[in-house]
Amino acid sequence: MTLFLIVLLAALVFEYINGFHDTANSIATVVSTKVLTPRQAIMVATIMNLAGALIMGTSVAKTIGAGLVDASVISMPTVLCALLGAIFWNVFTWWLGLPSSSSHALIGGLCGAALASTHGDWNVLYWSTGLWPKVVMPMLLAPFAGFAIAAIVMAALYFILRRVRPRWVNLIFGKLQVVSAAWMGFSHGSNDAQKTMGIVTLALVTGTQTGVFNDLPEWLGFLRVETMEVHNWVIIVCALTMAAGTAAGGWRIIKTMGHKMVKLQPVNGFAAETTAAMVIETATHFGVPLSTTHVISTSIMGVGSVKRFSAVKWGIVGRIVWAWVLTIPVTGAIGYGLMRFAHVIFTFSWMG
Repeated sequence: MTLFLIVLLAALVFEYINGFHDTANSIATVVSTKVLTPRQAIMVATIMNLAGALIMGTSVAKTIGAGLVDASVISMPTVLCALLGAIFWNVFTWWLGLPSSSSHALIGGLCGAALASTHGDWNVLYWSTGLWPKVVMPMLLAPFAGFAIAAIVMAALYFILRRVRPRWVNLIFGKLQVVSAAWMGFSHGSNDAQKTMGIVTLALVTGTQTGVFNDLPEWLGFLRVETMEVHNWVIIVCALTMAAGTAAGGWRIIKTMGHKMVKLQPVNGFAAETTAAMVIETATHFGVPLSTTHVISTSIMGVGSVKRFSAVKWGIVGRIVWAWVLTIPVTGAIGYGLMRFAHVIFTFSWMG
């Protein structure tokens, strides 16, 4: 039971860090265009993240909990090692001001820890039915979709508004960008909060099947979970934790996305946020644990490239892309290493 409480704490720490790490996804553009003050933007993002987490179901959570690795090889230490790997990567990339994927960090950590649990048996990974269609393909396609759709939307807006005075464009889209930023916050909450819901539910199922909760008093019976059905208390706790993290703000990454990649006007911010929100909501509907960071980042690149290709600071983009590429391998290696270390410690303790 003690180990489960440690796992639950680690999951909530991950969710909180996910909230402030990915705050930039929701508010970087609306802050950089000065449509909202940072305080106002964080308030909108917090409310909409919470709403999205509470309203949009649990299809992504079920993918994380049961669709990527063989749940029969998962133990409490496996879940803990996965979370620790993801937490390390999130804090590291936040410190560098790089918008990396919390989703992929968690998935990488889970896969690495699962492999270590079986001494490298790759059959425990659901490649053809889970990792390829719901992680790898979206990881490759979503950034291109964000870039291309945002560029098309931006080009269309430039054409439609070509004879409208810039003052009126800024006035109109200053109002519309509040709506698009709110939608972006909602879509982020709907997808990202579910990942921790899935990992907590996986820990509950593991604890139930291994008898961890057998001796609990009746009033703690809600901890016994037989299937990957996400209970309401898990949804509420994860949603509130992410909202709290969002309220804390992640200013290092906000500066990178809102100011360093490309200089944005309200119409650019509206196009980027609307595109990203559409792509993320579509992924959530199909239970795909998408990287909201990848989508909003490439959407910003897309609108910037239409403005003029040189408007995008491609050196900054290169650093961001490297962080994306390395996320799953690094967190997988950390999860694997931590799990192997846990095996050594357990064996040593048992022999002693």
